[in-house]
Amino acid sequence: MLHLAVRMAAHRIAALLAVACAVLGGGALVTATGVLAETGLRSHLPPGRLAGADLVVGADQEFHPPGDLPVALPERARIPAELVDRLAGLPGVTKAVGDVGFPVSLIDAHGGVVPAADPGPAGHGWSSTRLLAHARVEGRAPTGSAEAAVSAELAAAAGVGVGDRVRLLAGDRLATAYRVSAVVTAPGAGVYVADATATALSGRTGSVDLVGLTTEPDARDRVADAVREQVADSGLKVRTGADVGAAVSPGADASRSLLILLAGSLSGIVLLVTGFVTAGALGVCIAGQRRDLALMRAVGATPKQIRRLAGAQSTVVAAVALVPGVGLGYLLAGQFRQLLADRGVLSPDLPLSVSPLPALAAVLLMLAVVQLSARTAAWRTSRMAATEAVAESRSEPRRPSRVRTRTGLLLIAAACVLSAGPLLSRTVLGATTTSLAGIISAIGLALAGPALVARAGSAAVRRLRPDTAAPTWLALANIRAYALRIAGVVSPLAMAVVFVLTYTLTQTTVLAATDADTRDGTLGQYRLSVPGQGTVADGTLDAVRGLPGVRAAAPLGTTTVVWQYEQFGEPETEAASALVLDPDAAGVLDLDVTEGDLSALTGRTVAVSSEAARFRGAERGDRVRLVLGDGTPVDARVAAVYDRGLGFGSVVLSRDLAAGHTTTGPQQSILVRTDGTPAADRTLAAFTASRPGLVLSGSGSADGGDDAPPEVWINLATIVVLLGYLLLSIANKLVAATAQRRTEIAALRLVGTTPRQIRSMMRREAAVIAAAALASGVLLSAVPLALLGQGFLGRPWPAGPLWLLPAAAITVVVTAFATVELPTRRTLRHAPAETLRAA
Repeated sequence: MLHLAVRMAAHRIAALLAVACAVLGGGALVTATGVLAETGLRSHLPPGRLAGADLVVGADQEFHPPGDLPVALPERARIPAELVDRLAGLPGVTKAVGDVGFPVSLIDAHGGVVPAADPGPAGHGWSSTRLLAHARVEGRAPTGSAEAAVSAELAAAAGVGVGDRVRLLAGDRLATAYRVSAVVTAPGAGVYVADATATALSGRTGSVDLVGLTTEPDARDRVADAVREQVADSGLKVRTGADVGAAVSPGADASRSLLILLAGSLSGIVLLVTGFVTAGALGVCIAGQRRDLALMRAVGATPKQIRRLAGAQSTVVAAVALVPGVGLGYLLAGQFRQLLADRGVLSPDLPLSVSPLPALAAVLLMLAVVQLSARTAAWRTSRMAATEAVAESRSEPRRPSRVRTRTGLLLIAAACVLSAGPLLSRTVLGATTTSLAGIISAIGLALAGPALVARAGSAAVRRLRPDTAAPTWLALANIRAYALRIAGVVSPLAMAVVFVLTYTLTQTTVLAATDADTRDGTLGQYRLSVPGQGTVADGTLDAVRGLPGVRAAAPLGTTTVVWQYEQFGEPETEAASALVLDPDAAGVLDLDVTEGDLSALTGRTVAVSSEAARFRGAERGDRVRLVLGDGTPVDARVAAVYDRGLGFGSVVLSRDLAAGHTTTGPQQSILVRTDGTPAADRTLAAFTASRPGLVLSGSGSADGGDDAPPEVWINLATIVVLLGYLLLSIANKLVAATAQRRTEIAALRLVGTTPRQIRSMMRREAAVIAAAALASGVLLSAVPLALLGQGFLGRPWPAGPLWLLPAAAITVVVTAFATVELPTRRTLRHAPAETLRAA
């Protein structure tokens, strides 16, 4: 069977090339998705400044919902300082160091912040240098509160050395002069002060961030077991080996969870598109071999043997194509990881986890898709009587399958119902139903397409005038007679149109609605912050409020919360970013509050969006269960409900509630509203210049970002990759479908049709294909996009670039004409008699 399959494949190179292309691209996409998922599950950050520790004890920076994947908690949770002495007394422990971190920035001679490789809480007590690996210290340990040691990278960037004086923004204090007592050279080194000074700057007594231990040779595992017994049932986690890197920065390690979620969200659309394209390519390939399969039935081959032969032939091609496809998948995953790192979504230090598992999964999955698609495509021919199979091998079934047509129409109807998601929920989750509805409707078109094309072709032929040109008559007759073949070409082109329109315009519409929410809701014109510091010095807020022309100023922060709630009687868990506001926020932000007031954000209170209030049962006065970013569970009262949840998130925490539960403090920036006069602007600019490290910027959005969110760039990159795969596969499929018409073209030439008439006929067919693909793609996209615009923007059309539809139209037309014209010209170079003999 395998030998026969290889012999048959050798005579159908053009058709099998489309299959190989579809499998190659599908293997690459599936492999890349698998690599991202495996990286999220198995990759580890480098140990950095903890590389000298044999094991590290810290809080468990993950929330573990029942029956679901753990949720990363990015805010540093502290542990009791008394644990250091307890662990130091364990047998085999040589050193026990309690690490205390605090936000710090080094100010250069111009009053700007010196860029650091790891901004944020990069300041530590001097004892933490004992956790560095192979540290080289030039100078001595800092003493008192006016000395500091800096890393060699920071010293070089600031142009300072031992004995020089530098200004540091440490903790929530103003810039203060320090004498450089030492320069430390080691991976991950930052700024170090005396231990007592570090405790004071961190604002915490009686707690440390983590405990690092070094052990006697060959005693690490024994000590780790003893430490686990000591901290059992305390919620602390003991990390050893490669797992130590996760303790360096909880926020950086949280990006691993994002990769798992991203891979999960990508897998659905990747599998849908890959399966659709591969099945379509195999359908064209098997359709071109119906005569061979029918003759085999005539000489005694059983239906099972026919299906096995089709599957074996396709598997051979797939096995060859999967080798470069899997390799390309690993390269694609590397490029995607770099994109995530460049957009700040992923830590640049997190390496890809490369193993054979994603490749094996891609091979097994693609071979299963190929086997299923090939056997399904050969099913009709294999089940027919031998004489009937031979008779139908040169034509198509006169009537498309009713079951197939009804299934397709039901899918299109279901997609229309699914499109109502944005009307019910003005959230990102509600918007995702738009693109999903588009893909489902395109699959429905592929199933119902033959019946629709046959009806449209018959209607067009009946309306032809007697003086219609021969090429036009032939083109429409072909469309009516070969509805299955034409639908197989129109459907993937329409899917490409639907994919581009729904996915792209969903992103741009959600982004436009989000921008509108934040623009309308941000009353403050300016934002004060310290880049890389994560907090603004104490006293800055009161000083800003006292400036002439300042109408209002309020602190602003962000954190992460995990919200536990019930939906449809089932427990749900959602982790999301949350704003941290105080009662004065109403002077600089307008969240369009519908119930309650932001002035009530005191104590253990929150404000929630109207969407969350409606779907999660969190009306004003209710109590909600939250887990803060450091893992602390809280029971908070809903003090207000607001409508601008898309721009400001589903939940807002009071400053009192978030205090002590964030790594850098809840006052991460200050939003300022002035009277709009030039004098007020100059006063604010002068105040900013008098505070080293402080930066004045436009308010932009509430979180200070002016660029599109990283997830938008991620989704657009995904669209580009999948669209490239779709177009390449479609082009190969069209070329294969046209090449298989050699005998048809040769027969037309033998009855007197000129090459010019044949080219004209094929061009008219290409025009019909392009027009049908564009019309059906636009129609299938119209309902989801209209409902998306209505739900998010209050109008029945989406927001997005005007050039998108013309660009899609040009791409479809060029693809249709080029992939039909070129094979036709090549076929016409051969004599018709020679072509028929070769067939």
